[in-house]
Amino acid sequence: MLDRIRIVLVQTFHPGNIGASARAMKTMGLSDLVLVNPRQFPDEEASRLAAGASDIVDGCRVVDSLPDAVGDCVQVVGASARLRSLPLPCYDGPDLMMEDAAKRLEEGRIAIVFGRERFGLTNEEIGHCTHQLTIPANPDYGILNLSQAVQIVAYEAFRLANRDSDTPRGPVAGGPYPTVEQLEHFHAHLHRALSAAGFLNQPHARTEAHLRALFARAEPSRKEISILRGVLAALEASGNND
Repeated sequence: MLDRIRIVLVQTFHPGNIGASARAMKTMGLSDLVLVNPRQFPDEEASRLAAGASDIVDGCRVVDSLPDAVGDCVQVVGASARLRSLPLPCYDGPDLMMEDAAKRLEEGRIAIVFGRERFGLTNEEIGHCTHQLTIPANPDYGILNLSQAVQIVAYEAFRLANRDSDTPRGPVAGGPYPTVEQLEHFHAHLHRALSAAGFLNQPHARTEAHLRALFARAEPSRKEISILRGVLAALEASGNND
């Protein structure tokens, strides 16, 4: 289970936070770390604060964009304390997230995405996630250091993995789920079809953002995505024949 959980850090500003996050991961048995456009990496501070987890730092993958980091995952959870105008399905705590995520791990990897130290994830980056996560904290001072947030999530993963290690899991209801890359292909197809039909004529309406949120809440299976793409293809062919 633990080897299918990926931690993604987006544009980390302080290299030391990369090392401290790697240390938090290793103490709980996680090893898959991906960095999206870190400000400075490799860096001695990252290795120093990793302490005995320098292998996690040395073996991490560095990519240019969030889609590159999560394309092969069947679930992408964005950690964010801010309310969004187009909310995705949201877990109010990492324990609830892990309970649900564990059901999907038989099908593929899941990613938990953490944003910049200063302002977290952008709305565009949240748009590449399938779910959101909030970590309950003191309402008067709910600011968590990046590595502390990673530690809390990693602990819940470790706790659940050890609790359920001897419990066989049945098939996932509604699965198998598509990867994020497959979802992106669907949304690109949907964009082409809606554009050709003249439906996307009011950019300010944020129609596509609303549709992304709708499909994220619906959590369609791979078969359902395939059916929807077949519907789009049939509509495109019908339009071309008019």
